[in-house]
Amino acid sequence: MSKIELAVFDMAGTTIDEDNVVYKTVQKVINDKGFDVSLEQVLEYGAGKEKLQAIKDVLTACTEAKNITEIAESAFANFKTALKQAYEELDVKTFAGVKELMESLRAEKIFVVLNTGYDKKTATSLLAKLDWKVGEDMDGLVTADDVINGRPHPDMIQKAMDICGIKDSSKVLKAGDSTIDIEEGKNANCGLTIGVLSGAQTEAQLKVAQPDYILNSLAELKGVLLPA
Repeated sequence: MSKIELAVFDMAGTTIDEDNVVYKTVQKVINDKGFDVSLEQVLEYGAGKEKLQAIKDVLTACTEAKNITEIAESAFANFKTALKQAYEELDVKTFAGVKELMESLRAEKIFVVLNTGYDKKTATSLLAKLDWKVGEDMDGLVTADDVINGRPHPDMIQKAMDICGIKDSSKVLKAGDSTIDIEEGKNANCGLTIGVLSGAQTEAQLKVAQPDYILNSLAELKGVLLPA
């Protein structure tokens, strides 16, 4: 394995604990259209994706809806408003040991970039709640707004590499809590892909994407990358 020079971490469910509020909001705006999808279905078919795409995929997989694009766009418009309200009321925190992991990696000259299927505004509001700042707590932030193609395409990881001046994808690690994070990492030819069990999907679901490691939480990555 090449020495890892860049770690790209998903946000919600991986570095940030927001109690699945985004997917609960996706569930709400879909069901407000007269459907009855479960949170488990939303997590299975929507986790890690740009949120309009997530709504479309949940509707396609879990309902008999015919005019999916029209329903999805209407639900997505409601989603933005509902999520803003949910976030204003939400206590956002990070998972135990994650901030320390990020500090340890950066002390070892490993770049840390967060990436997310959220838009820039949502991602920035999450970081603000944690008082995390790009340039101080991490080396970059890449959102769905920054690329043409969202996950599982490699665009966000390639953007992170550009930010940090990394040319060789075998020196990049991608970690996330959903299969689409792992697929994104593999499509970018990352040297390591890591699944974590702190967020959207189960071990059985993550195993489908064949990550190199499945960890209980991102904090355990320190033992993999920086063994004592």
